[in-house]
Amino acid sequence: MGALPLDNSHLPLSAFIDPAGHNRFEVEALLHQTVALLVEEMTRASARSLLPDPMGAQQLSQWAQQWAKIPEQSVAADVLLDVVRSQLHHSMNAAHPGYIGHMDSIPTTMSIIADLLVAALNNNMLSVEMSPVFSRLEPLVMQQLAAHFGLDLADRDVMAGGVMVSGGSLANLQALTVARNMAFDALATGIVKLSQQPVFFVSEVAHTSMQKAAMVMGLGAQAAIALRTNTNAQVDIHDLKVKLSQAEQSGQKPFAIVATAGTTVTGSIDPLAEMADVAQANNLWFHVDAAYGGALIFSPAHRHLLAGIDRADSVTFNPQKWLYITKTCATLLFKNVDVLQRHFRISAPYMGDDSQWSNLGELTLQGTRHPDILKLWLSLQHLGQAGYADIITHNIALTAQFTEAVRSRPYLQLASEPQTNLVCFRLAPKQIAAEAWDHLNEQLQQYLLAAKSPVFLSLPTYRHQRWLKAVLLNPYSCTTTIEHLFEQLDAFVQEHVS
Repeated sequence: MGALPLDNSHLPLSAFIDPAGHNRFEVEALLHQTVALLVEEMTRASARSLLPDPMGAQQLSQWAQQWAKIPEQSVAADVLLDVVRSQLHHSMNAAHPGYIGHMDSIPTTMSIIADLLVAALNNNMLSVEMSPVFSRLEPLVMQQLAAHFGLDLADRDVMAGGVMVSGGSLANLQALTVARNMAFDALATGIVKLSQQPVFFVSEVAHTSMQKAAMVMGLGAQAAIALRTNTNAQVDIHDLKVKLSQAEQSGQKPFAIVATAGTTVTGSIDPLAEMADVAQANNLWFHVDAAYGGALIFSPAHRHLLAGIDRADSVTFNPQKWLYITKTCATLLFKNVDVLQRHFRISAPYMGDDSQWSNLGELTLQGTRHPDILKLWLSLQHLGQAGYADIITHNIALTAQFTEAVRSRPYLQLASEPQTNLVCFRLAPKQIAAEAWDHLNEQLQQYLLAAKSPVFLSLPTYRHQRWLKAVLLNPYSCTTTIEHLFEQLDAFVQEHVS
């Protein structure tokens, strides 16, 4: 009996890419249309709105309700691309040079290309068998990154390395899980029979993924003991020592200390070397969340800001931030990558074994995973270390200009001394009551968005007050961008304060 052909009467000709090439013309035409749409929209990003119109939020919700409906019959590709164009226009426009409110920016061209290519391949990072090229490339690139952080000490007989994960929250969770399993031999039997409550220490302004990690690990969010910070949002070492002693005296069992290199609101870097000293003296795991600030290792002029990170047992680093890789792209690096085999790996008998290369799905929380390594590798190759160093130097120079502009205006206030390329500040005029400052800064945010040269600053809550945050990340933001921002800020002050 012959093979039964697929009844494709309800399928568009370009539904799949025919491996025999029978629909090459239709697929090629659709991809050309799509690339043309992409290039047209992204090369005009400076002319489009920074943010969706807030007045159109209700209409956008109505559109989304309509878009979400699953049709009975195929919808023509031309119609779908028109809808997508509308969706692009109502999305956050992070490519705009005035979009400086979050740790998001324009992605590298190579990471866009890589996402397209690996989507077509549809390989699975679950196992070497299912992704033979990328399962080999990922651990090798992770070794290179670990070496950049100084985790590969030449006089040790262990190998540094790591794995890729989908976001910094997963990286922090896995790092702390490894630390917990190692401290309490908990891989097989867990922690339910422990007589002492496991705890770890982290900055009061650290990412909320720390509390989530404690919750998911079965410790409870309060097991992430918050450490007081100084005026520059850095961990107070004295408070760390006091709370460590208090935890031990109360019958708790500390197992890790977490430092942050690039906090979310102020971009601050904790005193890494001093925290490493405390961790080493107390035989505790030392993890550094360098999801954002870790990119400084690519700048010879600024990598000293990460002094002490080479003493970490594990490091979270997200290339999707300051290395401009498309989301998602995050890494978890270890001084001794073998801890994954001994304190985290769960064997999967349904996957083939390779004598030299590990099945990465056995070493991470995720099973099926996108081959994010290609976009990271391609971008590193295409820009090179020197290219990234130039971008970081540019970003830091803009930050210095921005900071000086804040300092030169008596009605503005810095939240902390900038260490990376974040500036957290606010309008704090003495002639207006302090209770009104939060609302005043909300007004200023909207004023800057509506200006002739629009700028988007985010409005985080920091120490129970609203502040404006600038992230000088976009490589196309420039001196003029900052000059226009402060001209508009001065005009706002003239209208609403003077």
